[in-house]
Amino acid sequence: MLNRTVAPPHHDIQDITLIRPDEVVFGNGLKVFIFSAPTQELVKAEFIFRNIFDGSENSLIHTCTSHMLKEGTKTRTSTQIAEEIDFYGAYLMPEYSFDQTALTLYSLNKHLSAVLPVVHDILNNASFPEAELETYIRNNKQTLQISLQKNDYVARRLFFKNLFGGSRYGVIPTEEAYDNLKREDIVALYHKQVQPQNCTLILSGNITGEVLKQIQELFDIQWQNTAEVNRVVTPEFPVFVPTTVVEERPDALQSAIRLGMPAINRVHLDFPAVQFVSTLLGGYFGSRLMQNIREEKGFTYSIGSAFASLQHTGLFTIATEVGAESTQATLAEIEKEFNILRETQASDQEMTLVKNYMLGSILGTIESIFSHADKFKAVYFCGLDLSYYKRYNEIVRNITATDVQQIANTYFDYDNLLKIVVGKIN
Repeated sequence: MLNRTVAPPHHDIQDITLIRPDEVVFGNGLKVFIFSAPTQELVKAEFIFRNIFDGSENSLIHTCTSHMLKEGTKTRTSTQIAEEIDFYGAYLMPEYSFDQTALTLYSLNKHLSAVLPVVHDILNNASFPEAELETYIRNNKQTLQISLQKNDYVARRLFFKNLFGGSRYGVIPTEEAYDNLKREDIVALYHKQVQPQNCTLILSGNITGEVLKQIQELFDIQWQNTAEVNRVVTPEFPVFVPTTVVEERPDALQSAIRLGMPAINRVHLDFPAVQFVSTLLGGYFGSRLMQNIREEKGFTYSIGSAFASLQHTGLFTIATEVGAESTQATLAEIEKEFNILRETQASDQEMTLVKNYMLGSILGTIESIFSHADKFKAVYFCGLDLSYYKRYNEIVRNITATDVQQIANTYFDYDNLLKIVVGKIN
């Protein structure tokens, strides 16, 4: 019988093993990565396209094109697409990020042959009906009007605008921008971007030989390139100058605070160590910012920091909402935590806690074959491979308090932060 008075044995997390995909390149240039799990009856197919910016940094056209992919084809209305997908218990979802646009299908293996033709139709014959575009514009303008009343939303807009200027990462939606959306521009982008040679297909689940045959029939033999895909255009970023931007709202009960700066991304050798320091500062529930600003001072319900990796840059950010009367005090406490981070070494206990949290978080996110595919995506589109996680694991396991202080003095300077406040600053 199990003796519940004795704790089970435990050990430190060592190597983290990730599944490597099989790779196939179709004759039309479509790159296919296969994560096979024979016992998983669900199949996930992700058609991922590099966002093409050809002389324009207007990311709003990309978000609109992504959203409207399912809104009709030459042979199917949006209602017919939805009904066909729903009938087989499948799920079809367009997704947009700064650097890629994706169309993701979830389907049971046994129904895949019935829903794949719908996806093929969308990727070849999307029509972007004018009536659907008008609805999209109207709904998003209404959503924008409501969102602009929220301090945290406005702070986020100001943050990206001031951080990245007029580049694709800094463009923010406005009512005028929505009014200027034209169907012909969306159709033109679709024909340039949704091409097999500009696509990476990630398949995960029960990918049998029959499934792969169906995929090849539809997305190799019956999907041809109809346009040249332009080279990657690197965005031009403005010279970053730390500044403080305050949008006063006299009736505000809370202030939204957003701090940050441009930073390194995942391809930089210091990125894992920088993520470690960011986690220690504000990246988990027991972090220093949470203990100070939430637990000790009671200024906020939540505060967090993070380093984010984009294709052409990275960014560091701290975000919180506090009572309007505590805005200035919160900024002072954040500055104090930065100074402590740079001037005082972390304790062995805190170092161990953060290491266990970070490595445990990775283990907790690879519970299925789909999670392994997600880990692959995160590095593949940065030009890296799965060996990144081995190096990440080694750095986190072996980082010392001295390393943390050195990284803090290199990358964490409060005076170098863009500071956004929407609400009141007392």
